Amino acid sequence: MKTFRIALGAAILSFSSGVLAEEPENYIKYRQAMMKAIAGHTSAASQIVRGKVAPDGDLVIHASALAELSRNIPRLFPEGSDFGETGAKDAVWEDWAGFEKAAEAARTATADFAAAAAGGDPRQIANAFKAVGKSCKGCHKDFRQKDE
Repeated sequence: MKTFRIALGAAILSFSSGVLAEEPENYIKYRQAMMKAIAGHTSAASQIVRGKVAPDGDLVIHASALAELSRNIPRLFPEGSDFGETGAKDAVWEDWAGFEKAAEAARTATADFAAAAAGGDPRQIANAFKAVGKSCKGCHKDFRQKDE
């Protein structure tokens, strides 16, 4: 009986998560939450890199989180999630190759930043963090609507 309940529970979870996950509105909400998380870690890392705060070990945490969150940005923009309350420009879907290239730049920059943070050299950290900012701005310029 226990095995049956476990199997039934797994089937329900896989069915319900598959059905719900395919709704474009859910991707939009998820994408926005992920981008807010990226922005939060970037802002926190900025405070540390600029010497405003010095919490021991936190830069590595933020840099690692940025690298993980940026690992596969294009999957946050599935076909059909190009409507409603979103800051994404139509260019994301119209210029998918360009968007993937911009996302790859972010992936590389955040991975390099995580490595620099782990290494501890302040100059490498500063340079890597500047590259993160440049990659974010590059993607936002072409693929994100300006905030009003």
